[in-house]
Amino acid sequence: MADPLKDYRRRRAGGKTPEPMGGQPSGEGPIFVVQEHKATSHHFDFRLEVDGVLKSWAVPKGPSTDPRDKRLAMPTEDHPLDYADFEGMIPEHSYGAGAVIVWDRGRYDNITEKDGEIQPLADALEAGHALVRLHGRKLRGGFVLQRVGQGDDARWLLIKMKGEGSDARRRPVSTEPESVLSGRTVDALEAGEES
Repeated sequence: MADPLKDYRRRRAGGKTPEPMGGQPSGEGPIFVVQEHKATSHHFDFRLEVDGVLKSWAVPKGPSTDPRDKRLAMPTEDHPLDYADFEGMIPEHSYGAGAVIVWDRGRYDNITEKDGEIQPLADALEAGHALVRLHGRKLRGGFVLQRVGQGDDARWLLIKMKGEGSDARRRPVSTEPESVLSGRTVDALEAGEES
């Protein structure tokens, strides 16, 4: 069986970066995490626990609570489950160098249906359309991950569904910058400030 974290480990030098190299399920049920990452390009990483790894997308503008916003979500390599708790500085000259905080975290429910039954999330993602209900501190309610286009031109969108947690006026990315784990902002971590 192929190692789903091979690409992740290939890009990182164990012992030179504080990032975890692999871990066990949280035991909390499937989790999601949104990590703010101030790297070469400042972005947010949206991750879902699926089949023993964190499926991951880089969201340049971060998630929105406005259902009218269609946020670009670029797929990245699968990450180990213990990455969901990672906060810290990835050293200069390392892949993804920069500050990382856990901007939001919690459980999620897969609500993707096909023929009246819940479809496994891995199958939904393979088909290019997945629906999840997030139970985070900042993000709650339904979100859609939708692939648009095919092949090398394919892109993903992260879209808030109407209903619970939707609010066109709320701007959590700019108004709620603190980590849900440490209370630090990504700028404070980068500056070396303590929580």
